[in-house]
Amino acid sequence: MKIEHLAIWVQDLEKMKDFYIQYFAGEAGVRYRNEKKNFTSYFLSFKEGCRLELMHKPEIPPNFNDLRKEYIGIIHFAVSVGSEEKVDELTERLRTDGYKVVGETRWTGDGYYESVVLDPENNRIEITV
Repeated sequence: MKIEHLAIWVQDLEKMKDFYIQYFAGEAGVRYRNEKKNFTSYFLSFKEGCRLELMHKPEIPPNFNDLRKEYIGIIHFAVSVGSEEKVDELTERLRTDGYKVVGETRWTGDGYYESVVLDPENNRIEITV
């Protein structure tokens, strides 16, 4: 069994697609549009692992989670980049490009080397080995 894909409601579909292509080497499929439901989406594929579906529907309300707190439900997803050096490099690249690092690079108590960054719409991404 494997996770086939994760889905995120987004406000700016093109901006979010470009972010995951630029920083995480995603490859976008064809933009899907359902006129009847006023719905658009992209599936992004990566070298390995599950796909990411970015979805937009204008009437979906914004997420009001406070970034300083955590709530029940999915709080982040992790992307493995292959080495400590790549974790460091990507974290610094995102910081330099103006994205917020909310968890500095570190070894966790359970043996992960990681950082936590926010995508353009404040979704948490763990960058790990």
